[in-house]
Amino acid sequence: MAPRSARRTENRVLERFTLIAGPCVLEDDALNLQVGSALARLSADLDLPIVFKASFDKANRARPDTPRGPGLDEGLKRLARVAAETGLPLLTDVHEAAQAARAAEVVDVLQIPAFLSRQTDLVIAAGRTGKAVNLKKGQWMAPEEMAGAVAKARGAGASAVAVTERGTFFGYGDLVVDMRTFARLREACACPAIFDGTHSVQRPGKAAGSSGGDREHVPALVRAAVAAGCDALFLEVHPRPQSAPSDGATMLPLDRLPALLDEVLAIRQALGRAGTVPLPR
Repeated sequence: MAPRSARRTENRVLERFTLIAGPCVLEDDALNLQVGSALARLSADLDLPIVFKASFDKANRARPDTPRGPGLDEGLKRLARVAAETGLPLLTDVHEAAQAARAAEVVDVLQIPAFLSRQTDLVIAAGRTGKAVNLKKGQWMAPEEMAGAVAKARGAGASAVAVTERGTFFGYGDLVVDMRTFARLREACACPAIFDGTHSVQRPGKAAGSSGGDREHVPALVRAAVAAGCDALFLEVHPRPQSAPSDGATMLPLDRLPALLDEVLAIRQALGRAGTVPLPR
């Protein structure tokens, strides 16, 4: 695998069609590196930029008795080991403004969770690090409403800003994806519009009070979003989703990712969207 010195610098993250992928929450080094190594091989084989993602803390778990992850200090050490072994850029969530500068010492992209997408201090703290910032669109928000969050991150100094669609609430217990969202986000926010194909199939509250989901719909939604013009993909993947400590019902099995990416790249080629075309900044 590529050494850490070969990692892409943050000012090049999300400049072309990219996959953001990894387990929902950081696990032990063996699992993290298994996923990261598989992603690094795919990146090389497909000439596709891939960013490894995983959370050090799932601070928005529905129930108090569910695992949250290793925490900030240990989590950043585990992320650094993935980068050192694979050469992949890194993304992780931050939930509090005080976490942003610490996380920025290790990762290339800071992500703002959907439930926190309007938290001004958090978004500004992420932007002030100078790293790229990925804003998850709130499940209750129209695409145009994300323009304010983008302006906060950009104005604070983020090197790049993107917005990720992860489904919109439809009554109780279901999310829907409006395929017009990607064009609307680009027009309103002037930044890349990413599709989160795994969180979009969540069924909030449907698993004994926690989020369930229907992972069998992930490939169809991903194909549709790519055809509709999304600028990048976000997919949580795991070698054994049924044993994952978080989001097991929605994560894509790792061994199914290569075939799905082949379909994605074929769709983009059929539509004439070359992978090297710069995205709006």
